[in-house]
Amino acid sequence: MSKKSRKKSPKTSSRQPARAKTSKASKTKGKAKTVKSRRAAAKTSNRKRASKTSHKAASKPLKSSSSAAANPRNKSSSVEKAHMLTEGTKAPPFHLPRDGGGMISLSDFFGQKLVLFFYPRADTPGCTREAIDFTRLKGDFAKAGTEVLGISGDSLKAQERFREKHKLEIPLISDEKHQMLEAYGAWGEKSMYGRTFLGILRTTVLIGADGHIARIWRHVKVDGHADAVLAAAKSL
Repeated sequence: MSKKSRKKSPKTSSRQPARAKTSKASKTKGKAKTVKSRRAAAKTSNRKRASKTSHKAASKPLKSSSSAAANPRNKSSSVEKAHMLTEGTKAPPFHLPRDGGGMISLSDFFGQKLVLFFYPRADTPGCTREAIDFTRLKGDFAKAGTEVLGISGDSLKAQERFREKHKLEIPLISDEKHQMLEAYGAWGEKSMYGRTFLGILRTTVLIGADGHIARIWRHVKVDGHADAVLAAAKSL
């Protein structure tokens, strides 16, 4: 063997381990990159699954909604049963604020006949026609010894705007806590467009001079109603 070959052989042998080390390092790095990429892909897929799941959950109606809808019905039925007035019973007392300021009570009308008409909401078409009709007949009710009061769950400001806009002459009571509405059976279950909810039931009550219920009109139809109530008041 020549000197040149002897000199080259150690160099060649010394290079081989370096290459082996480099290949091992590159393989280790490659494996690390592969693991990282797999982890990143797993995280991304998990996020996508979570987002899809949350989207589906948001789009589905809650199961508790049916049970929640059932509870108000049970409440409304119990309220109506507890406060369902009948003719001949004593009128429940009340003490509530009225439009223009001050308070108004049942005791203020002792010895007089009294009409209470409960309407769902101020300044809506049906309620407006009803209030205007009672205002139109106010003088005739007075001749029959009968006072008339309107009651709803509207605020005092809403009642006052309602009175001023339509020139109403009937005192309007604000029962925002529904105390009087419940006591007179004018608060209960209603349905509209397939939806059931609690609200004011259009009701009219005629109280005699003795403080007892003389007549009750439930689920009132506005047309001709005020005239029918006047006729009943005159007959007492």
